[in-house]
Amino acid sequence: MKYIDDKIDIIITSDGSHSLYNTDLDETYHSRHGAIQESEYVYIKQGLDYYLATNPNLNHVRIFEVGFGTGSNLLLTINYLLQQPNLYINYTTIEKHPISTSLIKKLNYANFGLNDEAVSLFQKAHECEWNETIYLHKKLTFNKLHSDIHQYSPTGEIDIIYFDAFAPSKQIDMWDIRILDKITRSLQPQGLLVTYCSQGEFKRKLKTLDLEVTTLPGPPFKKEMVRALKKKHV
Repeated sequence: MKYIDDKIDIIITSDGSHSLYNTDLDETYHSRHGAIQESEYVYIKQGLDYYLATNPNLNHVRIFEVGFGTGSNLLLTINYLLQQPNLYINYTTIEKHPISTSLIKKLNYANFGLNDEAVSLFQKAHECEWNETIYLHKKLTFNKLHSDIHQYSPTGEIDIIYFDAFAPSKQIDMWDIRILDKITRSLQPQGLLVTYCSQGEFKRKLKTLDLEVTTLPGPPFKKEMVRALKKKHV
């Protein structure tokens, strides 16, 4: 396994939580205004929590994440899951350029009032083998794919897509309509995609894929974000 640690610096964001800075791309993995608060707001509050609130009879959610990165979205998803007695999650994430477990261990996410078990499972997720589905917890199946989204298509139906690629200005190919088309095809009706990005061109692409696009207030110090719902045809 080839890691990209030599291109990565650890930085402290405004909420005190760590993020990573990719020196090749001149880009951070999270908002500099707060890594944990951004992930919590975008992917948990406006993604997972919203989906369950609008589908109150569901107890099994299938998540597909584009861009595993530090695993912060997984950590917060686990923390949320452990507070829900009847919820089960299948979590699949894809990452072309992984970072090492030794670098992950230097991140300070354990200092943010999260469940100790969630932090432990987060570490276990980084230590487990790639490309193998495991029971990370009795209520959580997990698979991290070391692959390129350009060569991979999700299988089965998905409820929620965490779209967490680097910004279009840094990785325009990740926001290509062909990528968006093949991953959103796997969404079941009323399934949703959430992302921190609110670029106009990106939203227009989602609308051409027959998604209902909502521009939401963004996390602190970011004006907007996007949630896109797959329409239910009758």
